[in-house]
Amino acid sequence: MTSDKLDKAADLLTAARVNAAPLNALPAELQPQSIDESYALQERLNDKLANELQPAVGFKIGCTTTVMQEYLGIAHPCKGVIFESTVHHGHGDVYANKLCRPGVECEIAVQLAHDMPADTHYEAANCHRFVDAAFCSIELVDDRWQDYRTVSTQTLIAENFFGAGCVFGAAVKLEADALPNTRGTLWINGERIGSGLGADILDHPYNALAWLANHQAERSTPLAAGDYVSLGSVVKTCWLNAGDKVEIEFSDLGRCSLQLHGQ
Repeated sequence: MTSDKLDKAADLLTAARVNAAPLNALPAELQPQSIDESYALQERLNDKLANELQPAVGFKIGCTTTVMQEYLGIAHPCKGVIFESTVHHGHGDVYANKLCRPGVECEIAVQLAHDMPADTHYEAANCHRFVDAAFCSIELVDDRWQDYRTVSTQTLIAENFFGAGCVFGAAVKLEADALPNTRGTLWINGERIGSGLGADILDHPYNALAWLANHQAERSTPLAAGDYVSLGSVVKTCWLNAGDKVEIEFSDLGRCSLQLHGQ
């Protein structure tokens, strides 16, 4: 895709997010045709979004659990970027009129203590020394399409794979071998929606972190100290209505919450 087409596509995606105006589809000539084109367009989009949403502070990874891969029909992880103004700590108040079709996911997140250099091949076993702390994480997602099921995986990746923000719980220093057995549960308005284990995330949450670290190294943009990474949802996406209150809890990681206000 030419630089001019990347700019045109990024402008359309920026407007959809900033104005909460769902798109039907990108014009055919502006749709990425490969995963490489998807991430090239995502980078162009994120340069523009940083002016609207403050700088990028980390990443979210979609489709790292069987429940999400089956729900979306995508069999591999997909990366998006998290922006500073969309991060909440402990509790998040968000507003339905700023979103198209909001939903939430129940995730484990980490923050890095050290850079993850591009000259290393990462596996779950060598990730823990780079991690400062773990968190329970509500990922706020937004369906910015009139019907996302008609949108290609490449285009979904390009627009940050539904990402709209995160609520992080309190930082916890947790040994790597505890994460697979950590159980997360999601409630909406006090009703238990579902639960899952850390091991549901590619058998170990650090396998998702390793995937992202290798992906970023391949793109010459390695992960850096301070980056947040939300590693994937152990519960299928739950779409929200105005007024809904969301709570999640992970054993060993605590709780966090989100309120979706009507306006």
